[in-house]
Amino acid sequence: MEAYTGFASVYDRYMDNVPYDTWAENIKTLFNKFNMPMEIVCDLGCGTGQITRRLKAAGYDMIGIDVSYDMLMEAMAAEDSEGILYLCQDMREFELYGTVGAVVSLCDSMNYLRNYEELLTVCKLANNYLDPKGLFIFDVKTEHFYQQLGTSTIAENREEGSFIWENDYDSSTRDNAYYLTIYEENEDGTFDRYEEEHLQHAFTIEEIKAAIKESGLELLDILDVATMSAPAEDSDRLYFIAREVTK
Repeated sequence: MEAYTGFASVYDRYMDNVPYDTWAENIKTLFNKFNMPMEIVCDLGCGTGQITRRLKAAGYDMIGIDVSYDMLMEAMAAEDSEGILYLCQDMREFELYGTVGAVVSLCDSMNYLRNYEELLTVCKLANNYLDPKGLFIFDVKTEHFYQQLGTSTIAENREEGSFIWENDYDSSTRDNAYYLTIYEENEDGTFDRYEEEHLQHAFTIEEIKAAIKESGLELLDILDVATMSAPAEDSDRLYFIAREVTK
């Protein structure tokens, strides 16, 4: 099953608990902390453009990249999407017309990479398209997060529909499978059913540090997303902040 196809049209409805405002403010804080000027920003794995549009509203020229055509259609249909360039590309092969001041990748997009080689590829591409001293900022869900999920099921019934979210984490491979089933009610009382499978991977901090170094980037900091402070053993999501240093 291809991810983010039928689910794209209802994604924002069921993801209404995601703190996009806070995450966008975090990125702006990091831009200021590490002297990112008001330049072009590429949002890698932008989905429906929630972060992309918030950074656009903050004054940045935005490029949004996602592999899902359906998610990009939702992004472009938003009222505040004017002036944003959206590109349908795989993050492992993305191409830009020139360099940018920063590349960001949030909402665990990097967890969709399957292994170290793919992680390294994306880091190298980000480095290639960054302006001198440009920033690459991304988040990842941690191994602790997936361990807490384990094998579990999350279900929610709403007035307009319902979803079932089954999780299966393999600690030996650090791979997590999400099985989504969504029921959306039509005006005539019938239901549409969508099914998707999402695969994510838990990278270790050491793997990510190694990929950043091997790609030629300089690691500036690692932060717990929830606290914006040093990572803890029970951190669920981390920011990695890296800088271009070779141009």
